[in-house]
Amino acid sequence: MGKKIGIMGGTFNPVHVGHLLLAEHAREVLALDEVLFIPSGNSYMKDSSEILDGAVRAHLLALAIEKNPHFHLSYMEINREGATYTCDTIAELKKQNVDDEYYLIVGADNLLTLENWKNPDFILQNCIVAAAVRGTGTEERLEKIAAHLIYEYQADIRILPARYMDLSSSEIRRRLRDGKTARYMLPDKVYEYIEANGLYQ
Repeated sequence: MGKKIGIMGGTFNPVHVGHLLLAEHAREVLALDEVLFIPSGNSYMKDSSEILDGAVRAHLLALAIEKNPHFHLSYMEINREGATYTCDTIAELKKQNVDDEYYLIVGADNLLTLENWKNPDFILQNCIVAAAVRGTGTEERLEKIAAHLIYEYQADIRILPARYMDLSSSEIRRRLRDGKTARYMLPDKVYEYIEANGLYQ
């Protein structure tokens, strides 16, 4: 029997405590063996002018997760040429570890747009989707879209009763640009590295 592996993807620009709390919460609730953090290369959905180089974002992630034996970092998407698609990443992971079961951990907003991603049917056939409810009145919309995806794609979708944390990478970048502090929003080592290297200023 293979392992149960969570996938946390995203630009992580930068990684913050909300990402880590969601990953740990998912690991606990779903009894995952490990969570794989996969920072994206070139995201076709985002303006890249504000996004730090992949190697730097991965380094910040490595600092953030180094003390957690269940968290691992993958350079798969950063090393891939061209645009980054979740379906390609899942296909690659499945090829490497046929017996493992993959859980795609997403925020509520991602679940609402998942049908617009490349090959949503492939994604939904090949992994279980764990969606975090943010407790901001999106629960009903989330349940609706989950029911639709389950019916339309025979998807396996688990709703995670997540703790609400109003934190976003864009807000953190804005604070740093404005000369404000982002202490306690980021893991200490990530905050210290960003400060020491004048990132996002």
